[in-house]
Amino acid sequence: MQLAQQILFIFLSAVSIWLFTKKVKEISRNIKLGRDEDISDNKPQRWKNLLLLAFGQKKMFRNPLVAVLHFFVYAGFVIINIEVLEIVLDGIFGTHRMFSPVLGGFYTFLINSFEVLALLVLVSVIIFLIRRNIIKLKRFVSKDLDGWPRSDANYILLIEIVLMSLFLFLNASDTLLQARGVEHYAAHPTGNFIISQYLHPLLNGIGNEGLQIIERGCWWLHIVGIFAFLNYLPYSKHLHIVLAFPNAWYANLQPMGKMENMESIQKEVLYAMQPELIPAGEQAAPQKFGAKDIMDLSWKNLMDAYSCTECGRCSAACPANQTGKLLSPRKIMMDTRDRMEVVGKNINTNKEFKDDGKSLLHDYISVEELRACTTCNACVQECPVSINPLDIILELRRYLVMEESNSPQEWAGMFSNVENNFAPWKFSPDERDKWVEEV
Repeated sequence: MQLAQQILFIFLSAVSIWLFTKKVKEISRNIKLGRDEDISDNKPQRWKNLLLLAFGQKKMFRNPLVAVLHFFVYAGFVIINIEVLEIVLDGIFGTHRMFSPVLGGFYTFLINSFEVLALLVLVSVIIFLIRRNIIKLKRFVSKDLDGWPRSDANYILLIEIVLMSLFLFLNASDTLLQARGVEHYAAHPTGNFIISQYLHPLLNGIGNEGLQIIERGCWWLHIVGIFAFLNYLPYSKHLHIVLAFPNAWYANLQPMGKMENMESIQKEVLYAMQPELIPAGEQAAPQKFGAKDIMDLSWKNLMDAYSCTECGRCSAACPANQTGKLLSPRKIMMDTRDRMEVVGKNINTNKEFKDDGKSLLHDYISVEELRACTTCNACVQECPVSINPLDIILELRRYLVMEESNSPQEWAGMFSNVENNFAPWKFSPDERDKWVEEV
């Protein structure tokens, strides 16, 4: 019986890891569909961002209460799952709490710490569920989240409740079996644990055989739940648990508000003003202006989309969104990710991308959304994991104007004035200093 359990566990582990690896490779391939971008400057600042923004969750602490609750969930879920290492080794070798005799009293201290964190995770997650579904904060009831995104957030919170509860009931049933001297459990006694001991009254009336079924059931459900969560993660907004770290590392270090110009356009303007600088020989045609689909965006833009937590802080800070306009920076990121997934499935089916007659611009993100953006950078400032929706908006808007000549009449007049008068206003450059005569 024990050997059969070990074989089943090894098989389950192998399948789970294979499926997870397969999906991670697909996500990596999808991100690499974006154009190349060199982000390797200022490594000291990047290390600082990694430590403060990803590990320390610095931006979250603008709202201290929510930040503390989120930190409990984050730290608790990550740290408690260190115990998964022991569970995996116990499953493979058929042992029971193999680290207990090695670590002695420190092992009990660790499990006690894990249990306290598990309780904090439970409390925090329940509060988050209340905020989403009973209090219904505005950014959580936005139409951006209609359908799967809203369900996804609730599913994750419920999964965390189930996993933490299984962990506590596993320890409670285990320590009771130790106290009763049941073989296999009593071999490495740990004593009672700080939180799970209060669950003993619920289990005391159950016989040894029933208690072993509960303990084994909690053990299996806990590890199966971990494997299920592992494979659910790449399909969920909670992929940010992994991608928040590289995203913080590769965050834009330029001053906020500084826009990247296209070198080819700069040269066109320079050569128009100073023809003598035009190099001899045939010139290469300029690259496509802006972005129409995900392949025209940079790989960092695409990683941003996969890193989005859908928390809505960007949209809550967006002046266009708050005044009722169609733009939602959160939706921009979600649409970009959705388009990547569609393109990825296209590649999986056809072995290469076959034109499906759709694009990120127009089919996912509308012209009205793009024109509503004021480029104020509020969305960039607010994002806790250093996502830059504005960069995607600017690239799509650049394509609209420069490739499709699609701009409002007011913009067209301004562009004409800049081209002819070197200023947004319809005044000759020769008359620019006339205002001095009136002073």
